[in-house]
Amino acid sequence: MVQNSPFARKLSAYLELSGPDLAALSDVYDRRRKFPAGQDLISQGQENSSAFILMKGWACSYVLLEDGSRQIVAFHIAGDTLGLRSILFRGSDHNVEAITNIEASEVLISDLASAFGRSTEMATAILWSASRDVSALVANLVGLGRRSAAERIAHCLLELATRLHEVDLCDMHSFDCPLSQYQLADALGLSAVHVNRVLRELRESGLMTFQKRRVTFDDFDGLVAFAQFDRTYLKDTLPKNRFPSPKSNHSVIRPLQYQAR
Repeated sequence: MVQNSPFARKLSAYLELSGPDLAALSDVYDRRRKFPAGQDLISQGQENSSAFILMKGWACSYVLLEDGSRQIVAFHIAGDTLGLRSILFRGSDHNVEAITNIEASEVLISDLASAFGRSTEMATAILWSASRDVSALVANLVGLGRRSAAERIAHCLLELATRLHEVDLCDMHSFDCPLSQYQLADALGLSAVHVNRVLRELRESGLMTFQKRRVTFDDFDGLVAFAQFDRTYLKDTLPKNRFPSPKSNHSVIRPLQYQAR
């Protein structure tokens, strides 16, 4: 059911969605596709491509350089939109790859037009979610330029935990993480050897452990302080009356409940 999907839970962090609002997503939700780990859903330079809503699994967006190296610009979890710009622009400016086996719902430009026309609340929630994703990109850009290697890794994993918690896939103490050290390196401007060394230092310091594809925060508050992780850019909610809606009887704002356990 679409109302129980990670995407609906993510949007509900910004705006209370009614049955009619969620019905606007039902056609898209049912258009499911499966992709194996390592396959690109969207290719850089591809024209007339679809966007997707990630329903299960992990993916990443990356840019491939002429020398064959790549920069991962975002990791994606269930509930995220993939390649939205690719259906709004002439062509895709990045690739989207499945990190694990995934299930994703295909989104066409006509789907967005229909959903926005049927539900002001849905349009507002998607706009707010997309804006939050841009805030995450800004925070990560600051990290690449100004944080140490250890701070970058800690900040990245804390951000992932916060996002997983938002869609009920993490308890903020630990989470399963399929990312390899090479993928973290490509995202954080480091070498895999450097990532390995930093993860060992963080473990020996008692802050966190990343072993056997599971992240455990051994000292959550200490790690937050070390990484200077301000989660405001992830947990900000829609200001009341910022976007007044004529359907005010079901556009009740409710804040994201965030609590470390």
